[in-house]
Amino acid sequence: YRRKAAEWIEEDSCPEYLVKAEECLRREKERVGHYLHASSETKLLKEVEKEVLAAYETRLLEKEQSGAAALLRGDKTEDLARAFRLFKRIPNGLPPLADIFKRHVEREGVALVKQADDGAAQKREAKAAKDAGEKGGGKDARDARDGGSSVEQVFVRQVITTHDKYAEYVEKCFSDDSLFHRALKEAFEVFCNKGVAGSTSAELLATFCDNLLKKGSSEKLSDDAVEETLEKVVRLLAYISDKDLFAEFYRKKLSRRLLFDKSANDDHERSILTKLKQQCGAQFTNKMEGMVTDLQLARDNQAAFEQWLGEDASRKTEVDFAVTVLTTGYWPTYKFLELRLPREMVECVTTFKAFYENRTMHRKLTWIYSLGMVQARGNFAAKPIDLQVTPFQAATLLLFNSEESLAFAEIRERLNLPEEDVTRTLHSLSCAKYKILTKTPEGRTIDPAKDVFAYNAKFTDRARRIKVPMPPVDEKKKVLEDVDKDRRYAIDAAIVRTMKSRKVLPHQQLVLEVGTQLTKMFKPDFKIIKKRIEDLVAREFLERDKEDPSVFNYLA
Repeated sequence: YRRKAAEWIEEDSCPEYLVKAEECLRREKERVGHYLHASSETKLLKEVEKEVLAAYETRLLEKEQSGAAALLRGDKTEDLARAFRLFKRIPNGLPPLADIFKRHVEREGVALVKQADDGAAQKREAKAAKDAGEKGGGKDARDARDGGSSVEQVFVRQVITTHDKYAEYVEKCFSDDSLFHRALKEAFEVFCNKGVAGSTSAELLATFCDNLLKKGSSEKLSDDAVEETLEKVVRLLAYISDKDLFAEFYRKKLSRRLLFDKSANDDHERSILTKLKQQCGAQFTNKMEGMVTDLQLARDNQAAFEQWLGEDASRKTEVDFAVTVLTTGYWPTYKFLELRLPREMVECVTTFKAFYENRTMHRKLTWIYSLGMVQARGNFAAKPIDLQVTPFQAATLLLFNSEESLAFAEIRERLNLPEEDVTRTLHSLSCAKYKILTKTPEGRTIDPAKDVFAYNAKFTDRARRIKVPMPPVDEKKKVLEDVDKDRRYAIDAAIVRTMKSRKVLPHQQLVLEVGTQLTKMFKPDFKIIKKRIEDLVAREFLERDKEDPSVFNYLA
């Protein structure tokens, strides 16, 4: 066998060699059955395994054209399964194969990340080209825009497909061996935690779920397919180290789906929360479940309010309106702005306050106007048009019922809003797609010092009803700040918990224990843990030992 193996290794490819090796082992086993004592079988086969398999394992697996990497590239599942069966027989035969498998999956993943980065860069270039010279024209610019709108979506889809493919390999070719499960997990952890096109994978997964779950989604899938895809996304979440970042982005997007009635299906919303709860624990989904329940309660509340209005004709308001009452703790934090409301809206607010205070004791209502929506009728010269606007836009437009023109400073004073919010609102009404107000001097930007605004009677549009969008705000920075703040609290809590149970611990061990506790949700930075320990010492939760300053004592 030593002679034969030396010949085969030179002339045969890896799959051919393995077929011959399997055949040798089968024949020897038959021979034992025919004319040897049964006790010889294991010893005999061990010799064959040693000469034919163990001696040449590395050379076989790393053959350029036909080794394990080539088999993986060519999706040769049968040959891979044979390699697994044979190398399982020899001591330490599987780790080299598992290592090649891990490197291959990692390479594929990193290539996907690069592809997505290149796609996003092309999209940015196309947008720059469009802004520079192709105003509205240029088919290429349009194609780039459509193709690029979902570079990130395509990336998540490809990662899901790659995971499906290799999870099947682990199950079918490598008989669910724990070594290969670990190899798959480690490979995915490498590229799932890389930034893609300027975003983290946590954010991309949250956006992907948002696209699946909202109305008018670009993914036209049946209910079962949506369920299955959500299941896969939750499985990918296991590889991401910043799970808390995913939770915060997801919560932000969930709040928009719920508040603006953009959620396609309540059952899917609940189903993904159940999946997340199983994967990451109840604390992870606590706030999100609270949000879904909150909306149901808000609907009941609105129904009770309408009934209350109907009981007494004097309570009826000029304007029809609905209020969504939410519990502060569950929802993302929103900026509270004291908008000076127009007369029509003031009446609504006072009526609802009377109803709510009647029903509940000791609860304070804070009005978040930025999340509201108003239907207003604009009586323009050509025809009346229904406008769907935000309360800020509505309050601005209603000022022009009594004034012909107003300067920026006057509008700001009457609305009682910060300058940046007034600028965004006026930009949406006078510089964007729908110019409901005219601005002098004309221009694409707002100048708070010079600009004067007036009602544009000539405004018209093909549609009878239009939605006037506000310029988008980049929420990413706010989400990252919120997550940072929550992490500081989580680190503090973990330090105090550990010290409370241990009473005395050396610095190094405390940092390690806290790090281990927190890895379920995010990868803590050891520098920050040290900073938080110093902070807790200053706040007298802990103290340094008088004899040995590298040891901490817990102060009750």
